[in-house]
Amino acid sequence: MTDGARPGWTPPLGTNERIRNRAIWAVAFFAASVLPATVGMGIADIEGEGAVIAMPIAFGLWAFGALIAVAAALPTLRYWESLPSQTRLLGALPLLTVSFFLTAALIGSLFA
Repeated sequence: MTDGARPGWTPPLGTNERIRNRAIWAVAFFAASVLPATVGMGIADIEGEGAVIAMPIAFGLWAFGALIAVAAALPTLRYWESLPSQTRLLGALPLLTVSFFLTAALIGSLFA
């Protein structure tokens, strides 16, 4: 337990590894959704019907990544004070990144 942590708030054994695995999988699903989203937007579309198939796949991959990012962020926030700083950053970063890009997209759409 680090200095200043509340007694009884030590994470269970394996929490650091679970947070790391979930964060890595969240980033992997976010990255996997980029190619179908590109095809679905018509940037790399050849046939003309890429949006019908590619956009649901991209949204599904992104939504699954967001779900895993929340699953990484919850134990990170719960045991914040007793986790190493690297695990804190890794656990919170996928959800923070997604929320930042969603906020930027919403603000950009308001001004466009």
